[in-house]
Amino acid sequence: MFKRYFVTGLLIWVPLVITLWVLGLVVSTLEAVVPSVLTSESLFGTHIPGFGLAVVILVVLLTGMGAANLLGRKLLEVWEGLLGRIPLVRSIYNSVKQVSDTVLAPNGQAFRKAVLVQYPRAGSWTLAFLTGTPGGEVAEHLPADCVSVYVPTTPNPTSGFFLMVPRADIVELGMSVDAALKYIVSMGVVAPGSPARGN
Repeated sequence: MFKRYFVTGLLIWVPLVITLWVLGLVVSTLEAVVPSVLTSESLFGTHIPGFGLAVVILVVLLTGMGAANLLGRKLLEVWEGLLGRIPLVRSIYNSVKQVSDTVLAPNGQAFRKAVLVQYPRAGSWTLAFLTGTPGGEVAEHLPADCVSVYVPTTPNPTSGFFLMVPRADIVELGMSVDAALKYIVSMGVVAPGSPARGN
């Protein structure tokens, strides 16, 4: 009886505590980039919880509004051109920008479809996400019909493995990307429902 109550309590508190911890980590990380002159202590002489996060959100919104007009776009082009002339910064900035453009763009489809793929060996299956098709020089050295997939790790799907496999070796699933991510994060505990037949 004691064990059952204890496990039930854990099932309630563990997700809540981890969620609060992650949110606290995100907020503290964002607040760390705020210059000291824009902190609540510097402006008002007292600590206001969440003030740094509000400043970050405001700066991001103002930047987006500024980049939406002609002058803002010109300034952005000049800024990116300047960064493109610095050897080490150029490679890092361009790589991060390509990933963020793909993942964060409103019309982007970073993860287009949930699929099953045999990994890390034949006969062992895992969830993956279809990200596109190989291109350029890489595609010239691959079989004709290959696809690019991202195999996330669990329970942290932000790290994983990029694979290029024949399309015939993957199984496309009817579940949504969100359902697949939930299945991965839960380490298989939260199984997605079966898709409706005929859809």
